[in-house]
Amino acid sequence: MYVVTGAGPVGYTVAEQLAHQGHQVRVLTRSGSGPEHPLVERLRTDVSDPSQLDEALKGATAVFHCIHGSAYRASVWAAELPQAEQVVMNAAAAAGAVVVFPESLYSYSEPDRLMTESSPRETTSGKRGIRTQLLKTREAHAANTVSVVAGDFFGPRVKMAHAGERMVPLVLTGKPIQAIGSAERPHSFTYVPDLAAAMIAAALKPELWNTVLHAPTGSPMTQREVAAAYAGAAGVATPKVSAVPGWVLRVAGIFSTDMRELAELLYQFERPFVMDSSESQRLLGLEPTPLAEAAAATVAWWSGAARQAS
Repeated sequence: MYVVTGAGPVGYTVAEQLAHQGHQVRVLTRSGSGPEHPLVERLRTDVSDPSQLDEALKGATAVFHCIHGSAYRASVWAAELPQAEQVVMNAAAAAGAVVVFPESLYSYSEPDRLMTESSPRETTSGKRGIRTQLLKTREAHAANTVSVVAGDFFGPRVKMAHAGERMVPLVLTGKPIQAIGSAERPHSFTYVPDLAAAMIAAALKPELWNTVLHAPTGSPMTQREVAAAYAGAAGVATPKVSAVPGWVLRVAGIFSTDMRELAELLYQFERPFVMDSSESQRLLGLEPTPLAEAAAATVAWWSGAARQAS
């Protein structure tokens, strides 16, 4: 039996893939959400509460910990994420289960270079520093863990993302897109079903436990190229793509906490920001989904969501 905490785009997709493979899955969220499938049990659970989690993890062989902070702020992450991860790892260690985490590229301390599984992860400030500390805490814990690093998300159910609600609905309605930083810098985008597949594969390979892996990720793309891929999949004209200069967001950050938190990561879009997943692909036996297929699935999901909302 497998346990998934959280039912955002990653947790939902992990649970869905596991169920489609014939596995019994227990999804833990505060709302009781998750895929509707005969093999999926959805429980209302606060995963930061040890008294609730210990019971929910009984019989689990792997835990996919996919919750995120309640807000995109360093202060919120610091208050919520370390505690929740500690509770999950404690319960998993007691149950004898491996914990698999989706991870970001935030902790990489040399982001101007091609980021590989062996690149240094020593960033210390802000949200980036919190991710570094989470990785170090996982490494030191008695539980077996695997962290699977991904670039910026795209794919079905991915809403709050640069290649999500800030792009796909605009492509479908023919509206111009304003990218942040630059529309021309190469950037790594990871298709969420590929991340989910990598997390599942890592859980089944004990020889890869207690490592950091990279999710299968295709060739880097500019934000303009992502928009063009969506347009091609939708059979519409590629919209005009311009960029909001970084200095605009930095100035806005003086007055807005949200803009300040976003500006912290501007370096990812003002300069090339590229990861290499070839070694992890070899270890996991996986390849990234071809862009045309991934873009088509993403556009199809957004089109369906738009029809349901109308």
